[in-house]
Amino acid sequence: MSPLIFLAFPVFIVSMWLEHVLLRRRHASSYERHDLQTSLGLGIGNVLLSALVKVGVLALGFVLYEHRLFDPGQGALAWLLLFFAEDLCYYAFHRTSHEVRLFWAAHVNHHSSQSYHLGTALRQSWTTPLTTFWFWLPLPLLGFHPLMVMTQQAISLIYQFFIHTELVKHLGPLEWVLNTPSHHRVHHASNVRYLDRNHGGILIIWDRLFGSFAPEDEREPPHYGLTKNLERPGLLHAAFHEWQALIADVTRARGLRNKLGYAFGPPGWSSDGSSLTARQLRAAAERRGVTERPSVTERGIA
Repeated sequence: MSPLIFLAFPVFIVSMWLEHVLLRRRHASSYERHDLQTSLGLGIGNVLLSALVKVGVLALGFVLYEHRLFDPGQGALAWLLLFFAEDLCYYAFHRTSHEVRLFWAAHVNHHSSQSYHLGTALRQSWTTPLTTFWFWLPLPLLGFHPLMVMTQQAISLIYQFFIHTELVKHLGPLEWVLNTPSHHRVHHASNVRYLDRNHGGILIIWDRLFGSFAPEDEREPPHYGLTKNLERPGLLHAAFHEWQALIADVTRARGLRNKLGYAFGPPGWSSDGSSLTARQLRAAAERRGVTERPSVTERGIA
């Protein structure tokens, strides 16, 4: 865990307080105590576990760096190349975390809040430290120093904290290049047309290039949360509910093919068609001319 993240904590807290004050003045929905407590509990656990895992990941990064294929150095050009390379790694991780259920089980916690504000950014998973680092291992092998990689990861996370807000509507031409609050509101929405869209970190260009972009439509406000929201409160339930559901589905499934389907297929995949994936839901909605939030029976899993 980069020291930048710890240095940013006071800025996060002050920013959350200012957002809360502004929301109250606008008579808009603001921070709810239980929701914020869950987000903080998940965030603190993520930071502690990430710090432990980072020791081993950093050591592995140095081993790969010793066998690097290129040597871009550590100058301005290297940092520029790393900016784009790290953001592409983040896109690959984030899209995989939405399209492969095993990774979704680790990432789903971040989407479990039905509110959307800066506090939601702190709602991080306790298990993503074990599922994320693989996507960044190519970077030291390509010649980027592991400490540079860790620093750029921190810069990306700090940037992403500030796009978790409804106070900023649109940023004009920047919307074409950057991941903005508008784009990220789409990402957190459970509306069918918005499912599994806008996976970028700092940049939105990867979504535009690889077909996962969707603009925010003022005629269809985002409904935040999961297609099947948490059935009961509690920090442990928020942290592990999808792992429990995944294990149950794999255990009940008959045959290796179905077991692998539940683990590595997209969220919503089922052997009997009793639940649908995001792609299937969109196709069904287009046939019906409907784009609203799917029913629990349609998607079937969180």
